[in-house]
Order: sequence, then structure tokens, then C-alpha cells
Amino acid sequence: MTNWRAVLVGFGVEVVVGIFAFAIPVIGHAAAGFLGGVVAGYMADGGLGRGAWHGLLAGALGGIVLALLFGLVVTLVGSVGLGPVGGLLGAGAVVVGLFVALALAIDSAIGGVVGALVA
Repeated sequence: MTNWRAVLVGFGVEVVVGIFAFAIPVIGHAAAGFLGGVVAGYMADGGLGRGAWHGLLAGALGGIVLALLFGLVVTLVGSVGLGPVGGLLGAGAVVVGLFVALALAIDSAIGGVVGALVA
């Protein structure tokens, strides 16, 4: 059974650390996902598979939220300057963002395994 409290706390850690991660763009965001996964895996209080699952969910949730926000911003900015083409750019940005979110969720799953090992 999924411990949604662990997932949401891990997601919160990713968001907070992710805000500071803009100082080191790529490495910082990967570290934010990893740390969120560690927290989620630790709080899940189970085996390695359970830690990986909770870390993956925390990372995926964060990635999906960021992809949707990025798509919304691209759509709004693009529609001002490009008209209806801006909406297509926003939809494309969401699709690309979802693939990036999946890739970043993997490091959260690895962090979840580490958190489960620590627990």
C-alpha cells in the first residue's frame, strides 16, 4: 500500500530544494529529486522496492507538476507573441516536460532505495 504522506513529504522536499537548485541548474535539480526520493524512501519504512516506489512517485509527481506549469507559461507567453501557434508550443512543451519528468523520476527512485537502506 502506498504511503501518500511519504510521497507528499518527498515531493515537498523536491520543491524546496528545487527552488535553490536554480543556482546549479542541471546538477541541482537532479540532487533535488534524489533528496526528495531519499526522504520518501526513508518515510515509507519498508524494503528496497517500497523505497524505490515511493521515491519514484515523489519524483514523478514533482516532474508532472513542473511540466504542466512550464507548458502553461510557454502557452501564455507564446500566445501573446505568436497567436494560435503559441498554444501548440505549449502542448509540445508539456510533452517534452513529461519525458524529462520521467527521466528525473528515476533519480528519485534511486534516492528512495538509499532512503530505504538508511531506514
